[in-house]
Amino acid sequence: MPHITERSVGLAFDMNGCPNRCRHCWLGPGSQDRLSESDVRWGAGELKKSFRQSDNPVEAFSVATWFREPDHSDDYRHLFELETELSDTEPERFELLSIWRLANDPEYAEWAQAIGTRKCQITLFGMEDTTDWFYRRKGAFRDALTATERLIQVGIKPRWQVFLTTKLLSEIHAFTDLMDSHGLLHQDFDEHEVFLHLPGPDYEARRIEQYRPEISQTGDLPAVLLSSTRKHFQTDTLWYSEEDLLKQIIHEENEPGERVSLPDKLWLFICSNWDVYSNIGTLEKWWLLGNLKEDGARAILDAYEMNGNMGLQALFSVSEKYLAYRYGNPGGKKIYSNAESLLSLYRARYCEEK
Repeated sequence: MPHITERSVGLAFDMNGCPNRCRHCWLGPGSQDRLSESDVRWGAGELKKSFRQSDNPVEAFSVATWFREPDHSDDYRHLFELETELSDTEPERFELLSIWRLANDPEYAEWAQAIGTRKCQITLFGMEDTTDWFYRRKGAFRDALTATERLIQVGIKPRWQVFLTTKLLSEIHAFTDLMDSHGLLHQDFDEHEVFLHLPGPDYEARRIEQYRPEISQTGDLPAVLLSSTRKHFQTDTLWYSEEDLLKQIIHEENEPGERVSLPDKLWLFICSNWDVYSNIGTLEKWWLLGNLKEDGARAILDAYEMNGNMGLQALFSVSEKYLAYRYGNPGGKKIYSNAESLLSLYRARYCEEK
């Protein structure tokens, strides 16, 4: 891992957890513990101080009181003010809102619009039973539909992210009818967006690999949905079979880490037990950078820059060709977005084995 060179770094604290336990979540299940406002002030102060005392050129910090569901706390207005106070820039929202709160708090959509939200992503997996099953929460599907209506009422554009699994395939035509009834099937898609998304095979999502479609199962997907997905991702080819990606990985012979696409901005995730991770990996134990209370901020930054956990070592030191031969299925027909997505599955299996 190269030294931290970003001029802006994010610090995200898991203050209030999440109302869902989604089966596709790369962050994994949250804790019931909570961080207080004083906890966040202390943690942000420690990490900022350590960055500033090092050779890192960080000039601006973004502080978030969430990294799972934004605004899950009833105190969301005050927490937004806290983020504004502790950040050097406007709090970053990433076109995300609490879908649960949109459905259950009539004032929330207007507040979100007032702070500048213009688009909001809503995740669906199919019809009601399918969506609730993936969320592990009864009522999640109904919340998504209510949230869509409330967003439109206040002038925020809903963007439906629809996860493509074999469970969706069996009800895809009923789902497109649902999209049409909510005004999401406009020919030019200027008003609203909808796109298909494959689950990344990370953390919780590795437990649903059996629901990943094969390449032969995608031929009858509605053309309008494929078109909007290509527009969203700005690509003609949406997915590849494991078989084809393996050939690509083995043929290209990239050095370890050469293919890795680092996030545009480094974020550190501070859990309620003070364990710290980065947005390069998941919140599984092999990505742990350290504990802010027990190890201190300097040790955490050193672990990040010096490949101080097994996840970073697998990312930057283990041969892609080795991973492909060790964990790949040469005849695999299941589909993945790209080679890096498939390699993240192999690296997780490597770390699990180790």
